[in-house]
Amino acid sequence: MTDLPSADALLARAHVVSTPMRVRFRGLDTREAMLFHGPNGWGEFAPFAEYDDVEAARWLAAGIEAAWGTWPEPVRGEVPVNATVPAVGPDRVLDVLARFPGCRTAKVKVAEPGQSLGDDVDRLAAVRDALGPDARIRIDANGAWDVATALEALGRAAPYGLEYAEQPCATVEELATLRTSLAHKGINVPIAADESIRKADDPLRVAQLGAADVVIVKVAPLGGVTRALEVVDACGLPAVVSSALDTSVGIAAGVALAAALPMLDHACGLGTVGLFAEDVARVPLRAVDGILRPGRVEPSIERLGRLAASPDRTRWWRDRVERCLAVLHRPGGAP
Repeated sequence: MTDLPSADALLARAHVVSTPMRVRFRGLDTREAMLFHGPNGWGEFAPFAEYDDVEAARWLAAGIEAAWGTWPEPVRGEVPVNATVPAVGPDRVLDVLARFPGCRTAKVKVAEPGQSLGDDVDRLAAVRDALGPDARIRIDANGAWDVATALEALGRAAPYGLEYAEQPCATVEELATLRTSLAHKGINVPIAADESIRKADDPLRVAQLGAADVVIVKVAPLGGVTRALEVVDACGLPAVVSSALDTSVGIAAGVALAAALPMLDHACGLGTVGLFAEDVARVPLRAVDGILRPGRVEPSIERLGRLAASPDRTRWWRDRVERCLAVLHRPGGAP
């Protein structure tokens, strides 16, 4: 466990930014984050606004690890990444994919509120047409379907050759039921658990219930690179490292985890900097030929100033950091 800094030390070189999105993603048009500098580099703190302080404290622990601690040594120098296709119309698919040059895996968002299953299938078909038969395609429903709807949706999506379906249902129990039902119906779509994995014991429960074939892990919700690596090891399932809509500073932590995994059989969801209209780094951490390489990121001070959040939002984030740091300082409060 990295020693915790004081609130004064953490906030002394902290910047709150508001980065515009190219397209609406997860209901957001802009993404807010706090970046802070410590003795070993930059860390990021960006839990979504609806998360309570206990959950958000794990995100702070991950940022503190990056700025005040160390990351495990990499076992590979290259991490393949996937393209991410938001819930756009099929006519916009080519434009989205163009932001991810060289990626041969695409994650397609489905189950968007206000859209139909037909919209999802049309988007999926457009991605398959654009990438060709040899590319890998996965879909992500963010837990929006019940088991019956997921069965219907995956039955219609399966002909497009899915690598896996990410979090088709909300609960671990539903995922386990769905996985069994898919097998009974002869629908060959592996299941990946994402939103079901927010705490260190979640992947273990997913594995114990046979609820997934793959686990999606994110550095910040699990409390840092080191802790996430321990969780993957205990879980025993293949892992895909994904981002939480991070700036390049946060993406660097995800790449550090993916580079340190003993096995990496799937492209990782770490190419999301391309969804921002502008990033905090002068040279954003974007994939080259579908590949990211481990290393630290230094944000541009000029960009930190240009993207600075309003004074009210900055105060909100500084107050939140102090509350979350107090959570981490409690006995047993660290992840």
